[in-house]
Amino acid sequence: MTAPIGGIGAAGGVGGPRRIGLDIAGEGGLSRFQIPEGGTSFGDSLKRAIGEVSTQQETAQDYISRFVRGEPVELHQVMAASEEAQISLEMLVELRNKLMDAYKSVVNMG
Repeated sequence: MTAPIGGIGAAGGVGGPRRIGLDIAGEGGLSRFQIPEGGTSFGDSLKRAIGEVSTQQETAQDYISRFVRGEPVELHQVMAASEEAQISLEMLVELRNKLMDAYKSVVNMG
């Protein structure tokens, strides 16, 4: 299970709202490349998401293979695993597309 994504300034626990962002105005935000305590970097989150999608793809393929071989697997299990893997992959592709759009926007600013 993954932790819910909080917005900027979302409650961060005991110390009140957790501030995220660059310390441009000296307001005590996080400096560049600093990871909040107990948090994970964007790269780690992305690796975890890719790993989860890969696991779902493998699980779906396993259900399909077992079903085709005639092993005791219900059709609804095969369909559910396949749909879950497909939706996860589509979400990952859309995330990649959004990241590429953001990268192109930043490159075009300069």
